[in-house]
Amino acid sequence: MQQTSSSLLGQLKAAPDDDAWRRFVQRYSPIIHDWLRRQGLQDHDLRDVGQDVLMTVVREMPGFTYDRRRGHFRGWLRQVVVNRLRMFWRQRKHRARGQADGYTEDFVDQLADPNSDAARQWNEVYDRQISAQVLETLRGEFEPTTWQAFWRVVVDSEKAATVSAELGISLNAVYLAKSRVLKRLRQERERVVGL
Repeated sequence: MQQTSSSLLGQLKAAPDDDAWRRFVQRYSPIIHDWLRRQGLQDHDLRDVGQDVLMTVVREMPGFTYDRRRGHFRGWLRQVVVNRLRMFWRQRKHRARGQADGYTEDFVDQLADPNSDAARQWNEVYDRQISAQVLETLRGEFEPTTWQAFWRVVVDSEKAATVSAELGISLNAVYLAKSRVLKRLRQERERVVGL
């Protein structure tokens, strides 16, 4: 099973290897790129800033201390993105000699504030993408009928009785499928950094 947990962070801090970084990049690049795209970066700038974010994580990971009581990894990662965005926009503004480019210091300041709407939006995007990745990872752990019952009841909001009849399983089996998958989802989300 793919890991992106506090143990992965520990591995990245203590003895990082290519496999650990590959898993980290697979997990977090889509989140970083999605957020940068939402800020209006073009593809070439998005790749550059995204690479800067990942390089900063590589450089600063040895000093990062994961403590659930003090905050989540996603907040630390958000701050890295904020700092790289600030640097990008400052450099761009300097090169353009003051031409308007859609950047506002206020927006990046909002993103830096953990209580702002921008930070809440970051957290929602982060949670949604991590959940999608976790669900995809978990799918292979369950029989197809179990997964279908869970998906149709929880994600598609179908009535359990309808799913039971169409899949040819008991109503109890539908509820059991839902319960088993949700339990594993909670367990895996708990392992994922920052959730």
